[in-house]
Amino acid sequence: MKKTIIPMLALAMVCGCRFGNKEGTEAHKERIVCIAKQYTEIIFALGAQQDIVAVDVSSTYPAEAKKLTTVGYHRALSAEGILAAKPTLILHDNNIGPEHVVQQLNSLKIPMKVFGAHSGDIAGTDSLIREMGQYFHKERQADSLVSILDADMKTALEKSMQYKDSLKVLVIHYGQANNVYLVMTRKSTAAKMIEWAGGQMATDGEKGMMPLSAEVIAKSDPDVILLTDFGYDKLGTNDKIKELPGIAGTKAAKANRIYRVEEHDMVYLGPRTGKNVLELQQLIHKDAATK
Repeated sequence: MKKTIIPMLALAMVCGCRFGNKEGTEAHKERIVCIAKQYTEIIFALGAQQDIVAVDVSSTYPAEAKKLTTVGYHRALSAEGILAAKPTLILHDNNIGPEHVVQQLNSLKIPMKVFGAHSGDIAGTDSLIREMGQYFHKERQADSLVSILDADMKTALEKSMQYKDSLKVLVIHYGQANNVYLVMTRKSTAAKMIEWAGGQMATDGEKGMMPLSAEVIAKSDPDVILLTDFGYDKLGTNDKIKELPGIAGTKAAKANRIYRVEEHDMVYLGPRTGKNVLELQQLIHKDAATK
């Protein structure tokens, strides 16, 4: 009985919102739940955030997004958490789960929108920004964002040519869903950014991330280690980070070249990617020789 009642109550909540219940809706023409951190950043950059009422917990940029209600981790959602936001539209990037929750949302016929598939490079990011700009009637803002992104990337790529070295960079990410430390591989978005910054990703693998192990670290022996914010803050100091499997013996640890980076800057491409690459260059190539 309980399983039947919850979806019916949830459906009533949604229908009430969409067909006349004005409670909490005065400031919103729509009530959009955005379950994609890349989408969230672009929406705010476009100035189209006025109807966003909730986001997933990985939508941490810009700071204003953190003030919104969260509906959970994008791969471990609950229908009840989403429906509590009374959405009239759900935006996602086809990277949500679990499957039974997606099926439940589909059965309730809540409108859902996925923007078109775009290549995982700067040209694809430009295309996505323009598509979202058109959807939200922010075409002029989208054109401006694309122009800035392309100019920043041009500067970053030109600057990367000046470095003589090709330092190996290890990127460690704390997986909040499984409470484990992972390393990003050459198949990750971070690897592209490291390459654009004039370095090379230290680890390879079949997927974008793999479990951190002493064997993997010893084999990679990075010159620089970047640790994303949640994992870095969890440990708190470089000395504690060096206690992770295999880290203490690396060139990076011996030279104390371990730096904190923001997760949202490393795992997807967006309007600030060019600026993020320029910042990575400063971290990776500190005291580096130039041509």
